[in-house]
Amino acid sequence: MTPCPCHSNLSFESCCGPILKGTPAPTAEALMRSRYSAYALKDASYLHRTTHSSTRKAHPVKEIEKWAKRTNWLKLEILRTEKGSNEDTTGVVEFKAYFTEKDHRIQVLHEVSAFVKEEGEWYYVNGEH
Repeated sequence: MTPCPCHSNLSFESCCGPILKGTPAPTAEALMRSRYSAYALKDASYLHRTTHSSTRKAHPVKEIEKWAKRTNWLKLEILRTEKGSNEDTTGVVEFKAYFTEKDHRIQVLHEVSAFVKEEGEWYYVNGEH
């Protein structure tokens, strides 16, 4: 069993693997976890595709690739998950993602991310640090 990079205590095959291969994420948190796994696996095209069209221009695939290549992801902690005012189509996930870059110093990305569901697919909209 290959552990999932998102640290869910599940195997990659039963957690983020199917989502990265095209199965729609069932929740905003599942999309968040799959995006973390995509960063860990350096899958910039998935990250770009799962960013909402309204904010995709702010996250060019080349920039995602550059950051993914220089970053080593260590751990994901989900702090809270909230459903938005329309719980079927909006969600919020607060998380901490631990990583290192070239200096090998552990850094923490603490973000409250907004998600939206359109036509059966969840998308990352933006995040506040």
